[in-house]
Amino acid sequence: MKMPFSLGPFTLNRRTWMLVAVLVPLLLLFAWVAFRFGPLAPVRVTAVTVEERAIAPALFGIGTVEARYTQRIGPTAPGRVASLAVDVGNRVVAGQLIAVIDPIDLDQRIAAASGSAGRSAALEQAATSQIADAGARLALARNEADRGEALFRGGWLTRAALDQRRQALAAAQAGLATAQANRSAAALDRGRTGAERAALVEQKANLRLVAPRAGLVVRRLSEPGTTVVAGQAVIEVVDPAELWINARFDQTRAAGLVAGLPARIVLRSQADRGLGGKILRVEPVADPVTEEVLAKVSFDKAIGEPPIGELAEVTIALPARSKALAVPNAAIYRVGGKLGVWAIREGDLEFVPVRLGVEDADGWVQVLDGLTKGDRIVLHSARPLSTGSNISIVDKLP
Repeated sequence: MKMPFSLGPFTLNRRTWMLVAVLVPLLLLFAWVAFRFGPLAPVRVTAVTVEERAIAPALFGIGTVEARYTQRIGPTAPGRVASLAVDVGNRVVAGQLIAVIDPIDLDQRIAAASGSAGRSAALEQAATSQIADAGARLALARNEADRGEALFRGGWLTRAALDQRRQALAAAQAGLATAQANRSAAALDRGRTGAERAALVEQKANLRLVAPRAGLVVRRLSEPGTTVVAGQAVIEVVDPAELWINARFDQTRAAGLVAGLPARIVLRSQADRGLGGKILRVEPVADPVTEEVLAKVSFDKAIGEPPIGELAEVTIALPARSKALAVPNAAIYRVGGKLGVWAIREGDLEFVPVRLGVEDADGWVQVLDGLTKGDRIVLHSARPLSTGSNISIVDKLP
């Protein structure tokens, strides 16, 4: 009986050599791939030399286009929008009628105020007549009292009769004072009701909404038939010649940001064209939540129809600094929560933390501490780096 492996020596050696002939090239190919392109292959990097440059800092910010002057026009009394004379996009001039508000019950209130004013005038006239009557009664009472005094001294009049005449004089004086007070009250009430009526008439006049200044209609906040309350805006008008950007800048890079600095503005709708501008003012209150400085940036020239609310990128040219060590911002990495560069020293990689300064529009960053002139550092790498990574310096990466 022969076992399955009991083959002749020639057959066994032939199969073994055939297997070796297949496996060895595969192993060699695998090793070549692993060391050339696999995880054991060196990381291809590009390198730059740390040099001194005169940095012209540039501050980058983003903001929205806003109107410097906005008029939100509405009634000073509640009412219903009767008609609108303008639409979004229309230009208006100062004093132009833009909307009419139905006064609802304002006419009735004016009529009621007119009636109250008339009643007060009638009461004032009645009080005037009462004063005349009370004056006549006082004159008569004074004469009777004087005659009673004379008769009492001559013994022709009793004490009781004299007291009655004195009391009549006092009553007449009080009656005159009352009539005078009634006339004063009626005059005050007439003035009050007259003022109320004048206010209502003015409110009715204000229901004809007119443009306070020339501008462009950008919003219709209510439509005909809508009931609005006092102070609610119906039409919004802006001055298209007075636009600015409400821009935000990182507080850590905003040193030197002052009014008057030139700015380059790029609107999202005009990404291929830069517009000139300048810092109009730096707001005295910053945003503590986002840690940003707020500033208003004006346009050098009018930009036509205002893209209110459009995003804009703002670049501010800060005063130039003297020569200092600088590296491209692409060479800055964050490792372990620290900013630094991968320095190439005697062929080995070393992560060096650095302290950075200002950055210019070309992407160069000032290095305040951590490097010396002539140091070689990694600019770009094909894969993430770590200490001890095997690298291969190339001219450029694919």
